[in-house]
Amino acid sequence: MQTVFVQPERCIGCRQCEYACAVEHSYSRHPVQALAEEPMPRTRIHVEPGAIMGSSFPNRCRHCDPAPCQQVCPTGALTRNAGHDVVLLDANKCIACALCAMVCPFDALTFHAWANGGPARVVALKCDGCIDRVDAGREPACVQACKVDALVFGEINDLVRAERQREGRAVLAAAAPAPRGSPTAPEPLAGWRAWGEAAHQVSEEVSHGQSH
Repeated sequence: MQTVFVQPERCIGCRQCEYACAVEHSYSRHPVQALAEEPMPRTRIHVEPGAIMGSSFPNRCRHCDPAPCQQVCPTGALTRNAGHDVVLLDANKCIACALCAMVCPFDALTFHAWANGGPARVVALKCDGCIDRVDAGREPACVQACKVDALVFGEINDLVRAERQREGRAVLAAAAPAPRGSPTAPEPLAGWRAWGEAAHQVSEEVSHGQSH
């Protein structure tokens, strides 16, 4: 199954994914002309601040299976596309009852004005997986716009395996003995090692004092 995999530790909060998503879902699909459209195109991915300073998280629909939003929709506006395994929303059927938003565990749905040649009305909006782009052999708009690989697209098991290997290499590198005495040798854990040595020294001094 292909999906967009989020690596939140890489996100820098630039919000380029939001802009790219809004343009992709505009009528013109043009980065300048889209700004003048009425109603203004809206993003389906939302970058929110993280728990600590300098962190952020690109929140998007996970296309759950089974999908709570699809289960509670009274008009059948939400359906699953079996070919791409994504949950799609038919705005023509949406009555903005917000039941989908109430049950979504990831707060991935928003409500904005939408027009399809007629008077604008408020409907639910959610990620559609950019299935038109994927069918054309392209990446989803948010993934293409992300320059730091906070969003990557591919087979879910391959992406998870790559992330597992990356984390394993990081752990092994941190646990490996650091070269000492070389002014050119990198010491990314210098502060942590210094703290450990200081804590050990204090412990030794306390133990030595107690023995006398």
